[in-house]
Amino acid sequence: MIIGVPSETKSDEYRVGLLPVGAADLTRAGHDVLIQRGAGEGSGYPNEAYTAGGATLVDTAEEVFERAEMIVKVKEPQPHEVQMLREGQTVFTYFHFAADRELTYGCIEKRVTAVAYETLVVAGKLPLLTPMSEVAGRMAIQEGAKYLERPQEGRGILLSGVPGVEPAKVTVLGGGIVGANAAKIAAGLGANVVIMDISLDRLRYLDDVMPANVRTIHSNRESIRNHCCDADLVIGAVLIPGARSPVLIPREMLADMRDGAVIVDVGVDQGGCVETTKPTTHAKPTYVIDGVVHYCVANMPGAVGRTSTQALCHATQSWVLKLAASGDSPDAVRALADADPAIASAVNMIDGTVTHPGVAEAFELDCVTLN
Repeated sequence: MIIGVPSETKSDEYRVGLLPVGAADLTRAGHDVLIQRGAGEGSGYPNEAYTAGGATLVDTAEEVFERAEMIVKVKEPQPHEVQMLREGQTVFTYFHFAADRELTYGCIEKRVTAVAYETLVVAGKLPLLTPMSEVAGRMAIQEGAKYLERPQEGRGILLSGVPGVEPAKVTVLGGGIVGANAAKIAAGLGANVVIMDISLDRLRYLDDVMPANVRTIHSNRESIRNHCCDADLVIGAVLIPGARSPVLIPREMLADMRDGAVIVDVGVDQGGCVETTKPTTHAKPTYVIDGVVHYCVANMPGAVGRTSTQALCHATQSWVLKLAASGDSPDAVRALADADPAIASAVNMIDGTVTHPGVAEAFELDCVTLN
């Protein structure tokens, strides 16, 4: 198979879809690897690192998309990239279709096979989403602490406090990978942390493993209002795989929150859990509504490209090899999905039809089984 890796073009995105060692593994397995010149530089991997492993450099994304049978990326295809997709082409990347109507219909029209990192399930877990969730959860506190500073329009609160002055109050909505990592970092900095979830089993686990300055609270409409309105920093860490995030903070709640409080909505890729969430960029990461600072950068881990690329590619490489070995047609992907439930869970659409229930529900489309 011919595998193509274009440079990422989303604003301030420095990750790359394949490590040099991954390119070398693919070429040793008999595949051809095309790397757009400069694709790895944002993560600290020069062109020479890829050619040393047998990859071929090409000058433009157009050439990558034209020649490759499978595209390996990090972020969802941008509008100009959607136009370069070809019928029958396999694309392996984060898609987050449920939050993007234009992307969904664009990929349907192009009749691509969309294999999504974020919905691949193994033993009830999301192994390709986990590494970026870990990065984003830890970054959420780092960024939240920064935007609590008064020059950034925040409350002027130091997350840790100092002797004689109480620390910040942090509320984390969601006790999954993002939420647990956010709570861990916030607690390590000395904040008073509340982590909320609807699963009592998850809350029991978090209560056992978190430090004493983290409290676990069952999530419901009343408890969310009470703790978010009392918080200096709110982390939105809610995920329903493949589907749009539920709205937990309606617009009217903002008026009752503290002036200068900060919301970091990590789930913005899936629509976010705050009604007023809209995607922002690292170049302009925040906006203020009703006195509340919103940080909703849709590719948070992209800012730490080297760490994120390594974490992501360590998780994706075995699946890239498996997809490459399966063959270059939709029927080959169907056959692989039939044999491997994890691949089946990752296939969001094939040959112009939606195959993931969450995506279909988001846009009231028919959901067709793979076979």
